[in-house]
Amino acid sequence: MSVAIGSITLGKGHPLVLVAGPCVIESRELTMRVAETVRATAAAHHTPVIFKSSYRKANRTSGSGFAGPGMEEGLRILEDVRKEHGMSLLTDIHTEAEADAAAQVVDVLQIPAFLCRQTDLLRAAGKTGKAVNIKKGQFLAPEDMRHAAEKVSETGNRRILLTERGTMFGYHNLVVDMRSLPILRSIGYPVILDATHSVQLPGGDVSGNRSGGQPEFIFPIARAGVAAGCDALFVEVHPDPSAALSDAASQLRLDLLEHLLRQVLPIHHLAQEW
Repeated sequence: MSVAIGSITLGKGHPLVLVAGPCVIESRELTMRVAETVRATAAAHHTPVIFKSSYRKANRTSGSGFAGPGMEEGLRILEDVRKEHGMSLLTDIHTEAEADAAAQVVDVLQIPAFLCRQTDLLRAAGKTGKAVNIKKGQFLAPEDMRHAAEKVSETGNRRILLTERGTMFGYHNLVVDMRSLPILRSIGYPVILDATHSVQLPGGDVSGNRSGGQPEFIFPIARAGVAAGCDALFVEVHPDPSAALSDAASQLRLDLLEHLLRQVLPIHHLAQEW
């Protein structure tokens, strides 16, 4: 099954879609700067792109972690991204009350991994009619995601995307089982590989109050996922990840995005032939 989002179609037989942007909206200036680079980089490689950023991060390791500007200001900034750069938009929602408000601005409502079993949240997202991207919980087998998808489809909305973002493998570690991608696809919806959250070390930073990460593995995980047949690649990017206010240890440096596309796009073309 394919899913249309504006002029973009995700699904088997269609171009690889890039979903990219900073983890969280830190400021309007930084968001617009990243959006311009993401748009230009994708255009240079003839790659459909959806801009991603969160107005609020509700699952910080520490209560003192930066959580974003909030829904009202964050959605206003995302709306500016659309006006200035013409990209489709994706953002997280965390409660049923957020669904309708976010749906007024963005094209894809994303259900965070830790919330992928929240029935009321999934149904609220489905009822908006917007595309719904459900991130697979780090605690779930891929085949169990059919239940999450059903909760959305029961609303009459089958514009569903499923995202692999790693599975807990002991304390402070994630592993991406590439079998997950074809298993998720067998549920009947397009599949996204999140190549940056997959390199997180949850709660594993030496400070103990934020997640660590191994960004050196973003490229090999992305290449492997595209070879395994994902329909879109999700990458959080930042001009200076070490200074990022959220997920500093796992975001891709913005100027490396072009190098990543140069590597994965030929693999995608081969995978389509296979």
